[in-house]
Amino acid sequence: MSDEYESVLLVIRECYVYKIPPRTSSREYKASEWGDMEAFLWKGRLRVISVGEKCFIKLEDGTTGELFAQCLYDPDTNTVEPVRDSSRYFVLRIEDDGRHAFIGMGFQERSEAFDFQVALQDHVKHLKIEKESAEYSKKALEQPKRDYSLKEGQTIRLKIGNHNTRHIDSISSINTDESTKTVPLLPPPPSAASVRKKQSISPAAQNIQRSPFLF
Repeated sequence: MSDEYESVLLVIRECYVYKIPPRTSSREYKASEWGDMEAFLWKGRLRVISVGEKCFIKLEDGTTGELFAQCLYDPDTNTVEPVRDSSRYFVLRIEDDGRHAFIGMGFQERSEAFDFQVALQDHVKHLKIEKESAEYSKKALEQPKRDYSLKEGQTIRLKIGNHNTRHIDSISSINTDESTKTVPLLPPPPSAASVRKKQSISPAAQNIQRSPFLF
């Protein structure tokens, strides 16, 4: 079963089809050579659809949807050609049962003609993006895969840096040495009894004790 689906790129409700004279030289088409532009051959709806990589321009009845003509768009050939003297008219190469013919096709508004050209350009851009994506995926698959698994007898040696360990050890040794140093003991504070005894001596007695003549 095909996974291709139909995508509608553009719908224009009204377009006109003209019978054009055969081209006798390689010069571009001119809409002014088609005769009376009011004497169109057919009027109806235009749809631009994509199916996979193909793009179709369908000319259909606006009410019933009956197909009048179909153009398989190919950007590399002359399936769609703008005319030389107007931006609203084009020449389409239509096919039916292996036979082909060229018809003139036009729009009432220039904006509709612009949208028609943009829809065709978008289809080409989409194909280009898909092609580049497919080529990239193909190259990625073609690249040899690297084998990072350990072979028999192989081992992995991990070396963990100990730059900060030496610094920490030196600090610890300094702190240990300092903690083992002998600290001179201070004399104990005087007892409360000695303080009270000292305070109970009279000033006169204190003066006698301080006299330099006493031995």
